[in-house]
Amino acid sequence: MTTEERLRVGLVGGGPWARSVHAPGLADHPGTALTAVWTRRPEAARELAAAHDAEAAETFDELLGQVDAVSFAVPPVIQAELAVAAAKAGKHVILEKPIAPDVVAAERLADAVGEAGVASLVMLTLRFSMETRDWLRAVDEAGGWTGGDARWLSGALLGGAYSGSQWRHDDGALADVGPHVFDLLDAALGRIVRVLAAHRTADDLWRVLLEHEGGATSTASLTMRLPVRPTIADFAVYGQHGCRTFSRKPGGGAAEAYTALLDDFAAMIATGTTSHPCDVRRGLHLQRILDEVRASV
Repeated sequence: MTTEERLRVGLVGGGPWARSVHAPGLADHPGTALTAVWTRRPEAARELAAAHDAEAAETFDELLGQVDAVSFAVPPVIQAELAVAAAKAGKHVILEKPIAPDVVAAERLADAVGEAGVASLVMLTLRFSMETRDWLRAVDEAGGWTGGDARWLSGALLGGAYSGSQWRHDDGALADVGPHVFDLLDAALGRIVRVLAAHRTADDLWRVLLEHEGGATSTASLTMRLPVRPTIADFAVYGQHGCRTFSRKPGGGAAEAYTALLDDFAAMIATGTTSHPCDVRRGLHLQRILDEVRASV
């Protein structure tokens, strides 16, 4: 594929996640070209753009004028506003989770994407890994599951690359890792239809009990303030065929997952497809679960 045939993508954001995953992924993928970068800090945009032979846009509107799609690596409240504008401008969107700060904003974003008829994908890292896809396929083929459990235990907010992220400190583990956990439990056991109970400790340890379509139940334990390394992220389902477990590999495989996401994203746009298991509607479903969990505490 020539440079002219590659999908022109603009990146919004210049933090650690944008620098380590989004920017190199977009620049290196054969189907995309990192064309422009915009952040609220012009010097950060110039530095990141220069590292990948892209342009630093002076404004968000200027970025929209140079690209076919926009990838967001910013806090949910900022993403929800700017992604609506991108969709209304006819730009395809790659979204981070959670897609918005609340259900009202998530519905507004989903409506804008649907009305514009653009493609959308949410960066649910686990769902784009081959190991996860293989596990979910085996779980689905076996069937007969009556329950499940998940743990995501890390010290990410105690130190490291993302410990300086204010929105993560403000919103905690529920917003940051909750979408990953609820998404995988939902994919394995059936659609989550109700939050049966939720509890949050003073140091942000969450325990959540969920009900799925068909009657299965699951539990989730979430925290980003536990001194463990590497992160513990494991899942289990159990039922008629015993127990099937899955654990995220050390390091998380974010770069590989983002490449797989871009494979799907480019294919969607090439074929005019706007529906995907991890599109904006999935993000809205997960947002509703997050809001229900908060309301249950």
